[in-house]
Amino acid sequence: MALEAMNHIGHEKRNLIVVLNDNEMSIAPNVGALHNYLGKVRSDKTYRKAKDEFETLVRKIPAIGGKLAKTAERLKDSLKYLVVPGCCRGIRAQIFRAGRRPRYREAGRGVSSSREGERSGSHSHPHDQGQRIFARGSGFVQMARHHAVQIESGQVVKSVGPPVYTDVFGKTLIELAERDDRILAITPAMPGGSGLLGFAERFPNRMFDVGIAEQHAATMAAAMALEGMKPVFAVYSTFLQRAYDQVVHDICRQKLNVVFAIDRAGFVGADGETHQGVYDIAFLRHIPNMVIMMPKDENELRHMLKTAVEYEDGPIAVRYPRINGLGVPMDPSFGRSRSAAGKRFATGITPPSSRSADGSSRGRSRGTAEARRHSGPGRERPLRQTADEEMLLSLAKENIPLLVLEEDRSKGTGGAILEFYALAGQQHISVGMLGVPDRFIEHATIKEQRAEVGLTPENVAQELRKRVVRKRQRAT
Repeated sequence: MALEAMNHIGHEKRNLIVVLNDNEMSIAPNVGALHNYLGKVRSDKTYRKAKDEFETLVRKIPAIGGKLAKTAERLKDSLKYLVVPGCCRGIRAQIFRAGRRPRYREAGRGVSSSREGERSGSHSHPHDQGQRIFARGSGFVQMARHHAVQIESGQVVKSVGPPVYTDVFGKTLIELAERDDRILAITPAMPGGSGLLGFAERFPNRMFDVGIAEQHAATMAAAMALEGMKPVFAVYSTFLQRAYDQVVHDICRQKLNVVFAIDRAGFVGADGETHQGVYDIAFLRHIPNMVIMMPKDENELRHMLKTAVEYEDGPIAVRYPRINGLGVPMDPSFGRSRSAAGKRFATGITPPSSRSADGSSRGRSRGTAEARRHSGPGRERPLRQTADEEMLLSLAKENIPLLVLEEDRSKGTGGAILEFYALAGQQHISVGMLGVPDRFIEHATIKEQRAEVGLTPENVAQELRKRVVRKRQRAT
């Protein structure tokens, strides 16, 4: 999109300063020809000085200086290629100049220096390209190297307790890749956040970091699948939105065997409002050929990944949250997940009969168990798949009220159940939903975010009691 914008800017020939922001802190090492090119250009003082002096000299020629300066553009490009070896020659400087002379100014450290640099460039040529250096952690060394640090203690924030789902994914993928050399991993600039650093070290030739380019990553996965590979596209839920068109047309329409490992599904706490993974079910479940799975715990995540890489009937997604697992025992060997047996929408949950939950809501289901003792009797019923037609029809036949818990828009899992009952003519069954309302959830801890939308054990128990009471009243 940035290249599209710069192309349009060059066409409009408006006065505009393009700021290339460099905070010296990327989540992962920068990759790509554009990064290398810009780094070489902005760091070569000899090239910049010679270029400016050459243009000044040419423009001083009486009468023809202006025209001659324009004609000399190609010569200046040739000079750049001579002075800056190794440039990406296929990417011409005009892309970044947008038809004008780029001026690079290093603004030093901090916001004040940047503002001073902006003032100095306020009367510069149209389409000037500025380099702004923002240094993280000035006065606080830990922040210069880490994203999450406790201000009071200076300690790096680390997860404690059972392994986080991301780590389980990364280790499991290594195990599976050791058995199947078709498995490849793709990440859009998030090898660490997606748990793939170990995979990259173990299989450097089967790990592809494409940079912040989710659309390209999705289509690249499609091409690999066409060649018989088993690409695993590891991506945060919120970033998968950027590749929606490619998911629909390049992968699902062709029914290609691509595995989507959707991390940060549900609330993300400290990651911030823009990273909430609460929309992927809603925008994926209606796409033909797409299968979605959600594990109830870290052990089932392993089995679902095994199922996903062995799935040969089109794209399949496994979504998991940004939290610790439940601390359940891990099976020593893999087994095919029963929850994905021929179903398009599967979740590995086993809640009581009057409650349904997505994978990340399983912990809250456990937390509700004690409070639920006062809500009335209920038989334990294994609900392995929310789109299991036979199970849903059985619940409707027995007139068992449902309460769907999910860290997703209520049109996700709950919407799928309501649609099924509507199409099946089972409008009599009561289906309640506790999920994300029709608004954006702001930055907070995951516990606070759950409380904000009513996904707490106390509120769930209260909703269950209401439904039990209403069922008894209708029966009398």
